Formats: sequence, structure tokens, C-alpha cells
Amino acid sequence: MFDVGNAMRKRYVPDLVQIGALYETNYSRLIKLIHLMGDSECMKFSLQNKAGFIGAVKVELLESSRYTDTFLLEQTAAAGKWVNDPKMRVRLYHDALVAEVIGKHGRQAVDGVNTYPNQKMHLPDEKNQLNLFLAEWLNFCITYGYCEESPFPANNL
Repeated sequence: MFDVGNAMRKRYVPDLVQIGALYETNYSRLIKLIHLMGDSECMKFSLQNKAGFIGAVKVELLESSRYTDTFLLEQTAAAGKWVNDPKMRVRLYHDALVAEVIGKHGRQAVDGVNTYPNQKMHLPDEKNQLNLFLAEWLNFCITYGYCEESPFPANNL
């Protein structure tokens, strides 16, 4: 007998070129924000548009070594109702010029490819989706970020 469920299910195969480009883009965007920190290990900034306050973001250096830095990015206040305020640990690999999400909301990140279904119900491409979200979130921060000491909408970065 032919099993329709198995025939319709395709195994997720990561697109390494797309993932590499995404990690490189995340690195360059995050570096733009980090440069505003100067020598400080923590920076807070607000997100504002023409209508006013949207939310606040905290960027904190968690650990640093010769070739890597790990940061916590956290939405600390939102004017509107967010589904879940984002909170991600991101590792920058300075030798490769890439950044990847290594944890979310205090938990370890998922594997690059997950069997599905699984005990934690991670999607097959969940790690890729987390990094895509990071790219969008960083772009949003660069576009709408404002710090009283140094405003940084997109045209200033």
C-alpha cells in the first residue's frame, strides 16, 4: 500500500550558499550596532518611528575571546503587543565574518537540521528560521534605532 504521508514529506536539505550569505549579512548588521557600544559591554536603545516609541532593545556582551564574541540581544520594552519579546544569544565569528543564533529565550539553539516530528517539536529548518528572524530584527533595529547619545537610523549607519 502507498503511504501518502511519507511520499509527501520531503527531507529538509539546507542551502549552504543561502545560509552562508545570511550569516555574513547578520555579522555586518550586528557589527554596525556593536560599534555604537564603544568600550561598554552593554547598550540600550529605543526603537522609534514618526509616531513615537516602538520599543527598547538591549545589546550585551556575554563573552569575548580572540576569534569570537557572544552577545545577548533582548527586546526589553515594547509599546505595542509583541507575540514574544525576542531574546537571542548570537555568536560572532570574527575570523569567518559570520554571526549565528546559538540560543533563544535562555535555551540552547536547535540543530541545523531536525527530524520531524521530534520531542520538542522543532521544525526541520528551525535554526535557519531563527537566523532569518535575526536578520529582519537587526534590520529593524538599524532602521528605527535611536540612542540619545547617537541617533542611528539607517541613514547614519
